[in-house]
Amino acid sequence: MSDVNTPSDGEPDQDHDHAHHDHDHEGPGYATPQAAIEEGGREELAYVMSLYVGTDVDAPDFVAVVDLDPDSDTHGEILDQVELPNRGDELHHFGWNACSSSCHVEGLERRHLIVPGQRSSRIHVIDAKDRRNPELVEVIEPEEVFEHDLSAPHTVHCIPDGEILISMLGDADGELPGGFLELNDDFEIEGRWEPPGEVEMNYDYWYQPRHNVMVSSEWAAPKTYYPGFDIEDVEAGNYGQKIHFWDWEEGTVEQTIDLGEEGMIPLEVRFLHTPESTHGFVGAALSSNIFHFWWDDEGDEYRAEKVIDFESREHDDWDMPVPALPTDILISMDDRYLFGSNWLHGEVWMYDVSDPANPRRADSLSVGGTFGEVQEVQGRELAAGPQMIQLSLDGERLYWTTSLFSSWDNQFYPEEGERGSVMLKADVDPRKGTLELDEDFLVDWGECPAGPARAHEIRWPDGDCTSDVWQ
Repeated sequence: MSDVNTPSDGEPDQDHDHAHHDHDHEGPGYATPQAAIEEGGREELAYVMSLYVGTDVDAPDFVAVVDLDPDSDTHGEILDQVELPNRGDELHHFGWNACSSSCHVEGLERRHLIVPGQRSSRIHVIDAKDRRNPELVEVIEPEEVFEHDLSAPHTVHCIPDGEILISMLGDADGELPGGFLELNDDFEIEGRWEPPGEVEMNYDYWYQPRHNVMVSSEWAAPKTYYPGFDIEDVEAGNYGQKIHFWDWEEGTVEQTIDLGEEGMIPLEVRFLHTPESTHGFVGAALSSNIFHFWWDDEGDEYRAEKVIDFESREHDDWDMPVPALPTDILISMDDRYLFGSNWLHGEVWMYDVSDPANPRRADSLSVGGTFGEVQEVQGRELAAGPQMIQLSLDGERLYWTTSLFSSWDNQFYPEEGERGSVMLKADVDPRKGTLELDEDFLVDWGECPAGPARAHEIRWPDGDCTSDVWQ
């Protein structure tokens, strides 16, 4: 573990109950992040959000089950598709009903995937007890969500004791403000988690229960980003640039940090996995920056500072310099490395964040996108840059897909909808801090039975670096 992740870090809630630190491990997940590394084993399957929204294929979105076992005859193939009942959902992000945050809860299983539709606001529940053949078991219809004046579900996290929290980006009309929707352990809507109006814009979130804190980020109103990117929306202030720190138990915002012009469209936000730490990172996609945030004991508040800046690049086909657009970030389970994707530039990167205030660039790969040095893998032309990433629990294999959001895909990489997405992989050497593209690995959504599909977020059946939280 990083030497900064010690109990001497900021303690916003010194009186918060730490008794769970010594609890017995009886439920889902792993007792500690280190246990996840040691006990998790190699990933053999992946679940991947797959969609037809914005393509010429008239078919429902689906959840793909991908074979990642290198000893399997079907390695790199889509083994199964959990087809959903309706068209036009735009599957985007998803999560488990339970994770390591509930590892003290006897009888609870990490078994059900909560799969929202970003455009439809429909929420699907998939039973993955049979890991290779999961099945749809329940659907929450949009009208049930709209009753709580919410729409456009995004990040799904299980919360301790079996309940589920989903960030919602809009109100029932697709305008602001967004909020949070809570489901109980029977997948019934409990209602809004927070008092309405705590934030205007919403997007991703992560929580650190030992410090009684949650952090959330901002994209925009669904009606702003649904049609695609428009520079006039930036000038009109219709995109977010703030992060919010919440009282986790009360569901109220305690502090907001405006990241300014260098922090425009702060998307994925991550605390370190170590539950004692208050350090984390957020990627500002439009400004092409990564911010570090942390609890400042002396100031008695959270602070944020830009620590990584990706420079825009000139391209003959663009009237303006091309921003990197770092749309996804994740932290390795040992909290040593920060990984990310620059979707427009066509790059995946890793920084050593042992000292989170001073990240050190370790390595990167130039593949796909507008500038990628590698534009073809196994004879398959790449239609877009690296986008959603997922890392093995042991930190030795980094996977990514290439679709961002259907309307944005069609705007920046129109061939993505015509050819379909791909899933690629790099081998990581955590000791040397290097990435190497595995040119033998390719999963091709261009060969799906109904026609080319897009591929987005990736999850492992037994937990991963972007879904597990520890109490």
